[in-house]
Amino acid sequence: MLCQECNERPATLQFTKVINGKKMEVKLCEHCAAEKGDIFMLHDGGNLSFNNLLAGLLNMGLGMASTKTSPGFGGDQLECPHCHLTYREFVNSGRFGCRQCYETFSSYLEPVLGRLHGGNVHHIGKIPKRAGGTLHIRKQINDLKADLQSLIEKEDFEKAVLVRDEIRLLEKEIEAESESQEGGSER
Repeated sequence: MLCQECNERPATLQFTKVINGKKMEVKLCEHCAAEKGDIFMLHDGGNLSFNNLLAGLLNMGLGMASTKTSPGFGGDQLECPHCHLTYREFVNSGRFGCRQCYETFSSYLEPVLGRLHGGNVHHIGKIPKRAGGTLHIRKQINDLKADLQSLIEKEDFEKAVLVRDEIRLLEKEIEAESESQEGGSER
């Protein structure tokens, strides 16, 4: 698809704006996006990086937050005890000064990260099926065992029986997988 601005170069960036409930999508090449940087929150000559994106989101959050709850207002400057980076400096740069900054600023990051990740703020990991082998199934079993324990504590035995049966099926699947691997290595 060509850039909607110049109609010459391929569009590599897509921006979606919602104004008064009306959704508008704009597809631009990097050059045109850099020229319209102020409109689309691109800074530093149009370099769209995670740091710039994060800084833009944090600055946007500061603009909407109340002055009582946001650090850096009314002399209440939040600062990392290890590297002395202030929250205001972090918001402007989009970069932490050290690993301690994650803990120091965590309460202000969770809402932003939640919006970025559809409500999820905790990394739970992902296991590729090819590389993981039975790890994926084992993780499912562990999750189901936690669910089973919760159901037993709630005395919801009908659902507990179904979860137990599902665990047994998955355990049989692991056994069959390990037997097929053993059989393949003996040949």
